[in-house]
Amino acid sequence: MASEKALDCLRRRLCDSSFVYSAFKSTPAGNYSKLKFLISNTITEACNNSVLLLGPRGCGKGAVVDMILEELKDEFPEIISVVRLNGLLHSDDNFAVKEIARQLCMEHKLLFSKMASSDDNSQFMIDMLRECGLAHKMIIFVLEEFDLFTQGKQRLLYSLLDAMQTLTSQSVVIGISCRLDADQLLEKRVRSRFSHRKLLFTPLSTEDMQRLLEHLLYLPKNLSLPSKYVKEFNSNVNNILGDKKFKEILDVLSSVDNTISNICRFLYHAISWMHFESGLLTLDGFKNALSCMQRQPMLDKLQGASILEFYILVCMNRLGSREQNSFNFNSIMKEYKAIQDAYKTSDNYSWSVCLRAFEHLIERELISFLDNRMRSLSIEYRPVRLLLSSQELHQGLKSNSFCPAILLKLLNHESYR
Repeated sequence: MASEKALDCLRRRLCDSSFVYSAFKSTPAGNYSKLKFLISNTITEACNNSVLLLGPRGCGKGAVVDMILEELKDEFPEIISVVRLNGLLHSDDNFAVKEIARQLCMEHKLLFSKMASSDDNSQFMIDMLRECGLAHKMIIFVLEEFDLFTQGKQRLLYSLLDAMQTLTSQSVVIGISCRLDADQLLEKRVRSRFSHRKLLFTPLSTEDMQRLLEHLLYLPKNLSLPSKYVKEFNSNVNNILGDKKFKEILDVLSSVDNTISNICRFLYHAISWMHFESGLLTLDGFKNALSCMQRQPMLDKLQGASILEFYILVCMNRLGSREQNSFNFNSIMKEYKAIQDAYKTSDNYSWSVCLRAFEHLIERELISFLDNRMRSLSIEYRPVRLLLSSQELHQGLKSNSFCPAILLKLLNHESYR
């Protein structure tokens, strides 16, 4: 079926980081072009270099590096060796040097000694840099979570950058970090050996966003699908991208997280709502995808709450709005009784039933005890606090089709009649 093939194609695209970021290959002033030129020039000129890639998580720093290294390995076979370290795993200098030695041994088919000391591994790293330089081979060090390597005495960074100062070595150090001030964390002796090149991964511009969406959603003509269907599908996508309501959806999404990875997650949700009979994407599908992306844990916990539990939560919200420093089950029950006396609703439950509902709310972590040191007190006397904001509670009440209208009025702090 054409719609199934189209959906399969779109899903494979969104899960393939190389395809996603290839949308920006043709941009001359983009970070992909700049980084590839820097590394390629370092290889052809047989010199040393270092660069920092800075930007928020999910903006594509690591994916761009991976894509460039794969391409360069094809262009320069048997010349490039890659050593990867992560600050979350290898921030300890001794362990990092050992890991470098292990990866270099594996890359060059040498015997790795687990019993080698830290000094032996450091010397081995320096010797390998020299030998690879003499053999016109390049070693590329990729240091993810670069800022974590700056903790402590920074011996690893100093040894690495200092070894690159020799004429015989040929290497590149690529630091990847979410901290924009990562270079300022370097010690003076390390900073003096760093090239101070930085590539900043900024949020997507309107033009970049449009290019990315077209790149990911338009079906190619060579996809063994009927040309009429491909033309209709792409025309429909074009209409959706130009729709004012879609742009509003995109603005809401971008205001929270404008990274490429978040956009891909959003599109993955959206294509799952594809209309299978027509085989086309719909604007409602993108609206549903936005709703999925905006789901909050507290709202999920409210799903299935009883009317009595909503009454208790509203009572707590009203008590909190009066700036009461502390309240417990008994004071909540006074508020609940006052509401029942004022409005004479049918939702009038006994004290024991209310206590069970109160305990259930604690189990679901919608409310919690204010101080665990008062465990000796009976549960109805222990001070509690509401873990929901007024806005979250309001959304929870509106999403419950069985919720009495009076609760929304009470939540808005309406006085008793």
